[in-house]
Amino acid sequence: MSARIMLLKRFLWMVLAVGWLFGGSAAADADTPVVLVLGDSLSAAYGIPRDAGWVALLQARLAEAGYPHQVVNASVSGETTAGGLRRLPKQLARHRPDVLIVELGGNDGLRGQPLPALHNNLRAMVEQGQQAGAQVVIFGMRIPSNYGPAYAEQFHRSFAAVAEATGAALLPFFLAPIALDEQAFLPDGIHPNAAAQPRLLDHAWPVLEPLFKTSTSD
Repeated sequence: MSARIMLLKRFLWMVLAVGWLFGGSAAADADTPVVLVLGDSLSAAYGIPRDAGWVALLQARLAEAGYPHQVVNASVSGETTAGGLRRLPKQLARHRPDVLIVELGGNDGLRGQPLPALHNNLRAMVEQGQQAGAQVVIFGMRIPSNYGPAYAEQFHRSFAAVAEATGAALLPFFLAPIALDEQAFLPDGIHPNAAAQPRLLDHAWPVLEPLFKTSTSD
């Protein structure tokens, strides 16, 4: 093999690697259904190998179950709903997803941001996804009651309110299966460890699979 061909192959590999790290993966074939995950550190595999995160496990499960979907992980650690809303139009135009997973809002709550802004940002993301032809699912979140019981409860209800108003699918509390298990988190007590990722996927799968079935039959 000539040195020129070897350099070309190395360049192509680097392009694919950068695509995976900054926006998901290489563009899917036109006939391949796309699942776009727009999330924060919970979906960006913070603190663990990227291929151990629940999004990577989702891609593997789809293949095992016979679904042709390609998963694009556009998650960014520390992202808020405002940041996701700014990034979403470009992601929709680039990937044209059949399914959009919105896993955002936790950082809004942890920063005590106004709940009307959370609601409006979530609703705008859902509506943009739907207008682009995607089925949308919202991953709900909870925050500790020390932020104030009223704020914490209204925060949690915001996800259901947006889902009800838009017809989006809803996973009420993404971290439900591990929330009370200290062993499921990294030492920071916030981010799930690698061992917890399959449990998160198992929890989300019953909500996600109907969307995969529908997008495959379209």
